[in-house]
Amino acid sequence: MQRSREVAETEGIRTMVARPTTTDLILGNATADSPTPSPSSPLVQTVDGERRGFLRRIGGLVLGAGAAIAMPTILTNPADAAPLSSPRRSLSFVSPHTSEKLKVTYFADGRYLPTALSDVNEMLRDWRTGEQGKMDPKLLDLLYQLRLRLRTEEPFQVISGYRCPKTNAMLASKSDGVAKKSLHMQGKAIDINVTGRQLAKIRQAAVDLKLGGVGIYSKSNFVHVDTGSVRYWGA
Repeated sequence: MQRSREVAETEGIRTMVARPTTTDLILGNATADSPTPSPSSPLVQTVDGERRGFLRRIGGLVLGAGAAIAMPTILTNPADAAPLSSPRRSLSFVSPHTSEKLKVTYFADGRYLPTALSDVNEMLRDWRTGEQGKMDPKLLDLLYQLRLRLRTEEPFQVISGYRCPKTNAMLASKSDGVAKKSLHMQGKAIDINVTGRQLAKIRQAAVDLKLGGVGIYSKSNFVHVDTGSVRYWGA
């Protein structure tokens, strides 16, 4: 019987609890019927009459001051909307190889959450051997900023995360496109795709970040990003 898990978060503390369904962490089958959290917040929908009146008065002041004052809610650079100073950073992953998926808050209250990082290591393990590595938190921050630039809540499709030396050697022997000393073996690289975003757009967004290496593999349908030196390749 498949066992599902949920991570309950309270003020930055994560504890594993048994649940029949999951909302934050799922290491199991990813299906089209998986529940998607509603983007609307009930708190926004249950404002009392006094608060509504206050908001209407504030809204009148903003509109009266002109469109130039009202426009700052439209952000031209999503990476500036929630920088790394944000109190919480979250990511979602799905593996086309194992059908596992993970949605996790990996940073909160000014620190990386050890349990969350452990979950990420499990999710991004070498799917060929099952061996886990230690993923670089800076790589997660890169992906977090990339998600903001892409303006998407879709999970990153993980083509390849951590690779054990044996797997990397096997792949390098079959393709010139695999480095013998790949950063995948250090947990500093990941190959990804994102539903609803063109490969070229993903590549360009990663290049704009200037946080490491970016390679595009159009025939294999993924973009490589890493936390090594800034460099670009592929077509």
